[in-house]
This record gives sequence, C-alpha cells and structure tokens, in this order.
Amino acid sequence: MPELKSIMPEPGRPLYLTVKDAVRGAIDQGHFAPGVRLPSTKALSVELSVSLVTVHRAMQELVASGVLRRGQGKGTYVHESYGQTDRPGLGYRFGLAFHAESSLADAYHGQILEGVRQGVDNLGADLVLLRFGEDWRKECHGFLFVNPFEDQVVKIIRTFRSPRDESPRAIMVVGASFSLPGVHCIDSDNDGIGRSAARHFASLGHTRVGFVGGTGRVSNDRDRWNGFRDSCEELGLVLHPDHVFREDGWKVDEAHGARLEAMLRSESRPTALFAGGYYFALDVYSAAAAVGLRLPDQLSVIGVDDPPSAMHLSPSLTTFRQPLLKLGQMAAGSLLANVLDGDLGVGQRTVLQADLVERGSCAAVPGFSQNA
Repeated sequence: MPELKSIMPEPGRPLYLTVKDAVRGAIDQGHFAPGVRLPSTKALSVELSVSLVTVHRAMQELVASGVLRRGQGKGTYVHESYGQTDRPGLGYRFGLAFHAESSLADAYHGQILEGVRQGVDNLGADLVLLRFGEDWRKECHGFLFVNPFEDQVVKIIRTFRSPRDESPRAIMVVGASFSLPGVHCIDSDNDGIGRSAARHFASLGHTRVGFVGGTGRVSNDRDRWNGFRDSCEELGLVLHPDHVFREDGWKVDEAHGARLEAMLRSESRPTALFAGGYYFALDVYSAAAAVGLRLPDQLSVIGVDDPPSAMHLSPSLTTFRQPLLKLGQMAAGSLLANVLDGDLGVGQRTVLQADLVERGSCAAVPGFSQNA
C-alpha cells in the first residue's frame, strides 16, 4: 500500500475532512490511479491512526463527490473518470434547499430536483439537501434555492454573505426572479406565460376573462399575474375584479372556492379563465363541474405546468409546459461557473421560454371566426 502518514487533528476542523484530504491527496499524487482498488477501511484506519468510523465517513464523502466508487461486495475504487477535465465539479459540494411549503412529490419541484441532480452528477460535484439557511458544517461551496420567497433570499444573503465571512458562497435561485445584488436567478419567462395566455384567449374571440392564481409572494405568481393583466389591458380584454381570485397558497381555499362557484353561476361570468398553476386549474375544473358548466363549450381554461395527468383530464388541459429539467441542469452548471470564476457579486437573470401545449380545454367563442 502506498505510504499514508498518520493524521494529525486540525483545531476546529472535523477529523474526517482531514482524512478525506489525505486520501484524495494520495490519489492526486498518483499513488492510486483511476480504476485502482483502495485498501480496506480497516487498513486505512491503521495506516492513518484514526478510527474506523472516521475513515468510513471520509470514504463516504469521496464517493459522494465522485472521486471514488463502490462495487457491491467488491471494495472501493478510484472512479475511472476522476481527473477528467469534463467533470470540473469534482471536490465541490452544493447545497439544495426547498422552502417548507414545497412538496418534492409534485411535478414542478420533482422535475427541478431531477434536473439539478443530473446537472450536478454530470459535473462530478456533490449535492446535499438542506433546510433554508442551513449549512451547519460550512462545507458547501454554493447554494441552489428553489422557488424561494424574496424575504427568504434576503435572509440567505445576510447569512452567507456576511462582511465578516472570508469565503462567501455563490447563491443561485431556481424558478424565481428577484433583482438582488449577487444573486443569479434562472427562471421560466413567467411574465411571458401570462401574456401568451391572454393572447391565446384573444385569438379565440374571448373578451371577458378571469384569473385564478397566487397572491404574488412567490415570484412566478407575481409575474404570471402581471403579464396576464397587462396583456389583457393592451388587447382590450375585460378582466373584472370580481373575476380575479388570488390565493395565499398553491390552491383555492374553501371560502374562495364557494365564491368561485358563485361567480361561475353568474350570467356575467367570464368565458375563459387563466389558472396560474396546475392545482389552480384543477380547482377551476371542480368549480365548473359543480355548477354544471361544460368545458370548453361554456368556459375555456388554460393552466401552467404539464404533469402526465394533465392530458388525462376531461377535457385534456391546455397548459404551459415549463423546461423544468433544463432549469435544474443549467442552474447546476451556472453555479459551478460562478464558484470557479469567483464572480459572486454581480446579480444575473437567465430566462427560459415555456411552450403552450394546446389540448381540449380551450375553444373559440361560438360564432367567432379565427380567420376573420
């Protein structure tokens, strides 16, 4: 076995990190080539004069960061791709945080998570799930925050960009847009989504429209509403205040659900509703069914997000498909670039376009000719 010297503890630093650096240093110096099997955990603990638990933790860290790989019942090996220039993230760790109101089971957050995972894996970096503001071991080189509230981002900046911090970390926001210094945002064009929804309704001859969505604490709710409202005004569509429902959460609550049904029973109801999220679209479907309105003959609906169930609704949902996997992948790559460049102080915004998927929940107003 190549010589590895006994480890000396470093004040204020976990011992397993020192072991991790020693083993990786031996690999970088050529003592263990890519594809070569490492000594057993027991042998390393003896050689380094540390406990089995410490060595095991260090090896876990190296496996997680792509330096090592483990074969079932075969031992631990230096990863064959270690040192390749197309895996520039080796040795870097990113923290990924979702706010408490998020669900990884829904299509939106699940696809972003998968995109980030794919991006980080391709780079060779390590990824850990954190709570907002959490990095108690201070081991992350950068952070990805998914669809946060603006006040959360401000708190994040204070936490990880303290003037006393000698090593400030890169901050990436995924699925939200804020004009904050030193924060790179990667998001869908939510303002464009709202505008496209209004234009689509107008192209079908609708002149009385409504909106069901969030209050705007989450930026995509804010931007979809602003884009839809502004485009309706530009196109001359009537968006009456009684036809606007904005919720604090991600779906219509019971009280507003009753008001939504009452509005749909009214003779002055809109002929089309833009639902600013998938669950809002489901609520509109339920309210329409409760009052006996036929979709799309008596009410057209456009939603946002396209989980597999959207095409199986009756009628299938016309909706905006966001490039969620791509958002996550790009966020991982951009975060590493910011870390490597040391460019942490300039705010940036990258916007990707969503696609309108036309299905059965929208129809032209009776008597309206799209060719006129």
